[in-house]
Amino acid sequence: MKEYRLTNEGLQMLQKEYDDLIKIKRKEVAERLKDAKEFGGDLTENPEYEHAKNDQAFIEGRIEQISEILQNYVLVENGEKGTVDMGSVVILKDLDDKKEKKYRIVSSIESDPEKGKISDESPVGRALLNRKIGEVIAVKTPMATKNFEIVDIS
Repeated sequence: MKEYRLTNEGLQMLQKEYDDLIKIKRKEVAERLKDAKEFGGDLTENPEYEHAKNDQAFIEGRIEQISEILQNYVLVENGEKGTVDMGSVVILKDLDDKKEKKYRIVSSIESDPEKGKISDESPVGRALLNRKIGEVIAVKTPMATKNFEIVDIS
């Protein structure tokens, strides 16, 4: 059985999504299915019914997926102070362009690069784990190897 590492924020996010799917989305799609059936005719030729069935399958699949995670998670918090671990917020300086970037290290479940949340399984995330302020990391990208200095960890 797989164990899912989550930050407290990630756990709360999943619990909220699960509640929303169970209490709201599931009922909405059931109502849409009922309305489409009442429209009558051959259901295989009813696009509203087909769309609602697809949405229902997605919702039920996501409920099952989140349920699995919530039954098998381990809550992780920052490790040793000054060392990068799950939940750490890290400021990196790109040694090529001298720009600073801020990332929060999270599980792949919580990952959202557009919001600065990178997975501990991503190339940058893996390179950062267990590192300290002042250390330089090298991250291979498809185009080149990028070098970053760890400026701050919180």
